[in-house]
Amino acid sequence: MTVQTLRSACPLDCPDLCSLEVTVEDGRVREVNGGTLTPITDGFICGKVRKIADHLYGETRLTTPLVRDGAKGSGRYRAASWDEALDLVTARLKAIVARSGAEAILPYHYGGSNGWLSEGALATRFFRRLGASNLDRTFCAAATTAAARGIYGVVPGVALEDYVHSKLIVLWGVNPNATSIHLVPIIDRAREAGAKLIVVDPRRTPLARRADLHLAVRPGTDLPVALALIHALFERGLADEAFLAAHAAEVDELRRRAARWSLDAAAREAGVAVADLERFVALYAAASPAVIRCGWGLERNRNGGSAAAAVLALPVVAGKHGVRGGGHTMSNGDAPWTVSSEAAIGAPPAPTRTINMSQLGRALAGARDPRIEAVFVYNCNPAATAPNQVAVRDGLARDDVFVVVHEQVMTDTARLADVILPATAFLEHRELRRGYGAMRMYDSRPVARAPGQARSNLELFGELLRRMDLVRPGDAMTEDELVASIFAASPHGAELRAQLDADGVARVPGPTDRPVLFVDVQPGTPDRKLHLVPEALDRAAAATGGLYAYQPDPATDAFPLALISPAISTQISSYFGQLRRAEVPVELSLEDAAARGIADGDEVRVWNELGEVRCAAKVSRDLRRGVAVLPKGMWSHHTRNGNTANALIGEDVADLGGQATYNDARVQIARAT
Repeated sequence: MTVQTLRSACPLDCPDLCSLEVTVEDGRVREVNGGTLTPITDGFICGKVRKIADHLYGETRLTTPLVRDGAKGSGRYRAASWDEALDLVTARLKAIVARSGAEAILPYHYGGSNGWLSEGALATRFFRRLGASNLDRTFCAAATTAAARGIYGVVPGVALEDYVHSKLIVLWGVNPNATSIHLVPIIDRAREAGAKLIVVDPRRTPLARRADLHLAVRPGTDLPVALALIHALFERGLADEAFLAAHAAEVDELRRRAARWSLDAAAREAGVAVADLERFVALYAAASPAVIRCGWGLERNRNGGSAAAAVLALPVVAGKHGVRGGGHTMSNGDAPWTVSSEAAIGAPPAPTRTINMSQLGRALAGARDPRIEAVFVYNCNPAATAPNQVAVRDGLARDDVFVVVHEQVMTDTARLADVILPATAFLEHRELRRGYGAMRMYDSRPVARAPGQARSNLELFGELLRRMDLVRPGDAMTEDELVASIFAASPHGAELRAQLDADGVARVPGPTDRPVLFVDVQPGTPDRKLHLVPEALDRAAAATGGLYAYQPDPATDAFPLALISPAISTQISSYFGQLRRAEVPVELSLEDAAARGIADGDEVRVWNELGEVRCAAKVSRDLRRGVAVLPKGMWSHHTRNGNTANALIGEDVADLGGQATYNDARVQIARAT
């Protein structure tokens, strides 16, 4: 028996990017704890990763290739060798290319819980060289990324560690208890030092319960609230006119567009007290440093891009940048690393059609030219995560759509596959990853033995490149070659590589690992100005009236309740969903439950024109009237009829980025009969 404690890092879709200490016995993970290579981890990790051995060695783990041996969805498969499975995949893909062209093949992937070796690299190279359809990945951060880059360019926000210096912290559309647990003690330390806390969220989250001010806005109304706050700052002489004159563009145009919304009008539209908006203005204007943590919850509706832009414009108007702990945080994943995975891909983007991943059901059902004949799913579970769930399942279940799934466990999507290929998990393969919250980078070697015949993304797509005759002379194919190519393409590559080799972790290049905007770095826009009404964003939002134009609530008399699907602390989207066996209830407010004669534990119907979910009800004191909650990432076993919130979510997109509008679902709820 050999027991070792080895270093690793967690690449799962979370801003914190924790360093790990993994105890391994004879190649099997026995225990996972937090490491100390990054100050934000500080020796502790979330419960879901601490229990990852249950995921790695559970009964649903896939350990051998499987070929369908019955009707789709029947669960009947036979074991196959890798050669047999890949022979079948290769033959079918070649036949589709010869018959209909490679655009009839759709790679479907997301990769938020993967690093650069298993998301991108050889997989992207394979589909680009094949000439397959491109996938626009829009489940998350599409609208917010567009907004942030339009205003600021590529630039880091306030480091999470620097929130201890803030005198006011605004959490807007984010719940760190579920999605960034290491920010919670940092906020606690700031509050112990006297900082105030504002939370903007339709739910009373754990931090909202302790906040100095909680704005329980109606879903989709973040935009008028943020614009009204901006208008109040301008109108009351609280805007930093000197800062704006020196560093911002389109100031007068933002002033004009924000003037559409008074505090009174925004309060009525959002369903909050005008006195609470008045208090927000007073607290925010007076505090320095003040930071806004802009989350991803506010983008998940028709107004998502404009809402994010308005929230990100607030610290510009109020002049909150230029001091440690002041400004905003969106994503710290791009800047100032000067390093990306594109060099490892080694192939230019294919000039082929692009399909929005949030409209998969429509794409599979529609008459396209060419129609989709194959879907290759990896790093994703669309049957549980894509909108219009019933249409997605129906499309994947079609006999004329060849479905390949590369996956770690038997997901709802895998059950609809023609061929299932077992995948390694992150502790079983090498991963290069930089954080999008914590500004750290890790190059993590495998610490555990992959069970059975599971293969990494690199192994799978390297073999497919060879089988489809898509390897070119000089291609980087091995892990070492791919990592070397990534660092070789960066002006700071040698510095980062040296840090990783010496310390096991790399910090952002430059004089400080916690850069401050206007002190250590400048805006990433071409003219180094902060653009408050960027022309490109205004054009992109033209179909909805332009940037900052408000689209009203889509509720109807038939479907009056806003159904939102937030993250939960036991899963990362659908990842780990097989481990949660208990039924998931729909939460509704005391008032909405009473109006419908619904009590805790009652079986209810949640429905709209797209579908129906049957589940138990949970009456919650933490929800405002008119809002219901079914968490995201649920699997078919979490409800009584196998449908989840995604069966009620349409395929319309937000004003920017093609963003999925999960929180625009409007439903009715009644006791089941």
